[in-house]
Amino acid sequence: MKIETENRSLKILVCGGGIAGPALAYWLTRSGHQVVVVERFSSIRARGAQVDLRGQGIEAAKRMGLIGAIRSNLVDEAGVSFVDSQGHAKATILANTSGRGAQSLTSEYEIMRGDVVRILQDLTRDVVEYVFGKTVERFEQDDEKVLAHFSDGTSDTFDLLVGADGQGSRIRQGILPPDAADPYLRMGIHMAYWFIPRTPADDGNIRNTYLAPGGRMIMRRSHNPTETQVYFVLRESSEEASAIHRAPLDQQKQFWIERFRDAGWQTDRFIRGMTTTPNFYSQEVVQVRTDTWYKGRVVLVGDAAHCASPFSGMGVSGSLVGAYVLAGEINRNTGDLARAFALYDETLRPFVNEIQNVNPSLLRLGMPKTRFGVNVFLSIMALAALLRIPDLVARFSSEDRDGGWLLPEYTELHPAHQTALPG
Repeated sequence: MKIETENRSLKILVCGGGIAGPALAYWLTRSGHQVVVVERFSSIRARGAQVDLRGQGIEAAKRMGLIGAIRSNLVDEAGVSFVDSQGHAKATILANTSGRGAQSLTSEYEIMRGDVVRILQDLTRDVVEYVFGKTVERFEQDDEKVLAHFSDGTSDTFDLLVGADGQGSRIRQGILPPDAADPYLRMGIHMAYWFIPRTPADDGNIRNTYLAPGGRMIMRRSHNPTETQVYFVLRESSEEASAIHRAPLDQQKQFWIERFRDAGWQTDRFIRGMTTTPNFYSQEVVQVRTDTWYKGRVVLVGDAAHCASPFSGMGVSGSLVGAYVLAGEINRNTGDLARAFALYDETLRPFVNEIQNVNPSLLRLGMPKTRFGVNVFLSIMALAALLRIPDLVARFSSEDRDGGWLLPEYTELHPAHQTALPG
């Protein structure tokens, strides 16, 4: 017999303790549900590269009451400069801080990913059960429950399971049909980033971007007085490049050294820093595109459902928005999860289609293969900056990668309308 879940608290398992998982847990616990978050790492992963908030992600953060904490942790980045091999700025595009229009290459809300994770977990630690060093190995479900089998050999039953485990989601693998298409849209671009000690040469609050022939880009930005972030970005479509991110760490670093050792600018310094940094991450730039966001009592949220890629600028915003919509639909349809998930898909899909509207061909054009192509690109950017074209486009744009999509109002999630659900 099917369990009737209307007007009772649900027991919910969230796999993934990054951004989407804790954001979803925040909204669900406010509605009286019991939430367990399992995270495969042994502690809070309060680290990662610099991220930003844009579009409806800003509104979602406001509804969570997070804007004050986010503003208190913002990175001081005023804009982006494209530099030559001597470090001389050829074009500078400043952030749009007018409060109108769209964000530019630099957002008004630049923040370290680790700080967002920490803010979310501080917000929820007293009401959510966090379990570290553990993940879901496999699961089974029927009309009444989900049985999750964990990496430590234990198992438990839940009313629903949420996959918030990132672009490489194992939960997504468990619900995709056997004949499903590859969920990854590969862009032919790869990225590595790490932290190195900051020096006087890194002074200032402008992100430096340097282009080298061979489809190579280097970015340098500093987020605090002692550390500088380094990004190597490579335009390459090869099996070797796609496979390297799963190789041992020393092989990953060697790959990037071989590809960039003759790039120029401050490459030697950056490579020296790479060899000793404790923070190194390498990834293929992809989008997650799948028609399957849920199956039975299992549902995906954040990058697991719709990773938009780092170049969209909407990864964190997409996770916050998706968590809010999913929680809203679960809360409205507690007794009919099939309906909740269908409405979640129907409501969020137009927003996701907009934030994933990133043209890989245009991205690759910004990473020229030849010295002539690099010079042409820099000349175009210099002229555009001189004429203030990026600034004018940002200020007078009415959209910020959301296509005019409005964040729904789930009044039941807000304190004035909230009543605890009986257990």
